[in-house]
Amino acid sequence: MLHIPSSSDRPASQPEPERKPSVEPSHESALTGIFEISKILSAPGRLEVTLANVVDLLQSFVQMRHGIVSLFNDDGMPEMTVGSGWSEGSDERYRSCLPQKAIDQIVATGRPLVLENVAAEPAFSAADREVLGASDNMPVSFIGVPIRIDPRVVGTLTIDRVQDDSSSLRLDYDARLLAMVANLVGQTVQLHRLFASDRERLLAEKDRLQKQMCELGRPARERKKLHAHGIIGDSPALSGLLEKIAVVAKSNSRVLLRGESGTGKELVAKAIHESSSRAKRPFVKLNCAALPETVLESELFGHEKGAFTGAVSSRKGRFELADKGTLFLDEIGEISAPFQAKLLRVLQEQEFERVGSNQTIKVDVRVIAATNKNLEEAVARSEFRADLYYRISVVPLLLPPLRERRSDIPLLAGEFLRKFNNENGRTLTLEASAIEVLMNCGFPGNVRELENCIERTATLCAGSSIVRSDFACYQDQCHSKRLWKSTSDDRTGQPAPTTAQSITPLGEAAPPVQSACGLTSTMPPGTVLVSGAKMADRERVIAAMEKSGWVQAKAARLLGLTPRQIGYALRKYGIEIKRF
Repeated sequence: MLHIPSSSDRPASQPEPERKPSVEPSHESALTGIFEISKILSAPGRLEVTLANVVDLLQSFVQMRHGIVSLFNDDGMPEMTVGSGWSEGSDERYRSCLPQKAIDQIVATGRPLVLENVAAEPAFSAADREVLGASDNMPVSFIGVPIRIDPRVVGTLTIDRVQDDSSSLRLDYDARLLAMVANLVGQTVQLHRLFASDRERLLAEKDRLQKQMCELGRPARERKKLHAHGIIGDSPALSGLLEKIAVVAKSNSRVLLRGESGTGKELVAKAIHESSSRAKRPFVKLNCAALPETVLESELFGHEKGAFTGAVSSRKGRFELADKGTLFLDEIGEISAPFQAKLLRVLQEQEFERVGSNQTIKVDVRVIAATNKNLEEAVARSEFRADLYYRISVVPLLLPPLRERRSDIPLLAGEFLRKFNNENGRTLTLEASAIEVLMNCGFPGNVRELENCIERTATLCAGSSIVRSDFACYQDQCHSKRLWKSTSDDRTGQPAPTTAQSITPLGEAAPPVQSACGLTSTMPPGTVLVSGAKMADRERVIAAMEKSGWVQAKAARLLGLTPRQIGYALRKYGIEIKRF
């Protein structure tokens, strides 16, 4: 029970009467209190803690001993009961202090219940009067008001206090104050429930789509491959991504593309669009980081003539242009906090107004967003809205970096060189030594950096084919190693070797070798020097594997290689691993 401890000179059955305030609360203090309550209710946090803070603040401008907020679920069963000093697991303690018959009356009638003396009221049983400490010598007043969501009563806000002359005069006034507070509480409860149900629905949809993706575990030969224009490669990492794209494209769910810069997020977004039922409708894209907030609003929502300086005519925004199609928002993590709220409303309601207009426009747009930022950390730092995060991240897709799909490098390099030849009237080819250099580069800029590397090398190439020495790294002019060094600490795993190196037979000392990024290394005698794709010979690899019992890590140590290097050598020479 929430009785105030009795004093030493008063019978134990009678609680100590509350102290009367020396000054009656003014209208100004009441308005200030309601304003402070509205700030508490609008702040983020757990609903139970928020409502307990409301009751704490209510004591500062309403005469009361106890205050309790009680909420019910859709079935009318108690869902939450909090009061001043609430802590985890204390709901039942507060619930036992509620006069149930009076609460039922408030819920049934939907009207406030204001009682000057509960001892004389039939709505209060003997047990209820005992809970409140009411007696002939200790008259107790009670005020209870309904908490509503629209017309439905979803809870009650109740207070009790020891009766005196001043408190009796203020009963109706305080009942009106409590009704105002209950109205604010009802709006907050509605927002919390809407957010909770919306989040559950989005998570359920995500789980459903992920289950569909799990069905892709069948052998690859049984699945139909998606061929997307511009996406080149047949590595396991890329094949897995293409299979997910084929599944995601069948729905209208929002997609969040995650991955490092240069991994081809725009190409994936277009592949999703072209494989969907919206393929014949517009695919509209916008880089959110490239525009200031004011321009971004006009670009996305459009504007009316004269809405701002320079708006000489009306213009449709990207949302309107993408109606019935797909809108790709790149760098979504860079938009400002105020604009996040505006974008959230469009995603929720699929409606907006042009800048300078009050006419609401409804659209049907599938949104695909992309970012290379860690949005979860941004949400934790309050830099990105949690509700917007759940809106855009219904189906997250992680794009693999180029270092996780190295077998695609020759195909990509060949395609980029073919494109260069067509545009420049050249007939350049790639020699095997050039492919070896590319296979061993870190490429922190991923596919975009590979394309730039091919174009730069082809432009400066004087011969009819590109060889190892044509690359900038062999003239110590490649700055990629500096970029890799600054980013490798944030990546999983270690960077691959950065150059093709010469073959050194067993038993001979390896000379110092300069790498494609200007690095030199010396290997001790008895070491087979390798460059990812090139090893001493097939027989020596087999001999090392047999000596180590076909354990790749042990064989790598025998040969002075990394496990990844020997794995690549096994694939290159077509050596089948024996299982025991």
